[in-house]
Amino acid sequence: MFLDSIHGIIARRILLNYRVDPDALKRVLPPPFQPKIFKGYGIAGVCMIRFKELRPKFVPSWLGLGSENAAHRIAVQWQQDDQLQEGVYIPRRDTNSWFNKSFGGRVFPGIFHHSQFEGSESQNKLALRILGAENKTKIEFAGHLAEELPSTSLFSTLEEASSFFALGSTGYSATHSEGHFHGMELHSTDWKIAPLDIETAKSCLFDDPNQFPAGTAELDCALLMRNVKHEWHSRPDLYSSLDLQTLTTHRHVR
Repeated sequence: MFLDSIHGIIARRILLNYRVDPDALKRVLPPPFQPKIFKGYGIAGVCMIRFKELRPKFVPSWLGLGSENAAHRIAVQWQQDDQLQEGVYIPRRDTNSWFNKSFGGRVFPGIFHHSQFEGSESQNKLALRILGAENKTKIEFAGHLAEELPSTSLFSTLEEASSFFALGSTGYSATHSEGHFHGMELHSTDWKIAPLDIETAKSCLFDDPNQFPAGTAELDCALLMRNVKHEWHSRPDLYSSLDLQTLTTHRHVR
């Protein structure tokens, strides 16, 4: 990738999280990615993030770009060169930025769908709706700050949730070539999250009964980050092995 390091500020990041039947996740993951199991479940969700001052390091902040973005994410593990790795697999990205749509997957990692973002935000409340082609709702969220995680969450404490998602800082997504994946890693200087009470939550992936039959994907919790300095670093491209059992940085001829 031409741009292998980008930095700026995460003005707002919502993590909407689902606990998911691992077998259902296996059906949507390309091999050899496997669900990371936590207390008997897979963990997946949607990251809704607003960037500001996003730019390469050599560019001053006032020339940085702002954009709204969303990514469906699945916590995964994979074998890479005889070592077990973990991160997230990203089956879909949405953005309101024509720059991201035009250059994602070419100049920097990640292929994006261009979408419309509608939202409102105060200190305590947030609402966001993401519309794709033909104005169809792809993602919707509304919630407000809470004192603690819901009692039904798999995570016993906010600290446990924070530790789990901090380990998912490396994300891989498909390219236009089968078995070839682009990677990015998030470095943040002030990882701090707060719990949200969920009022409304919709996902074009996890609410699709053809992908996730009733009962296989259930809302778990939502988390919020604000005003976090960060850097994105490109990770080496990965390629699936000929037997689809491992990933490697070496391209195989199929």
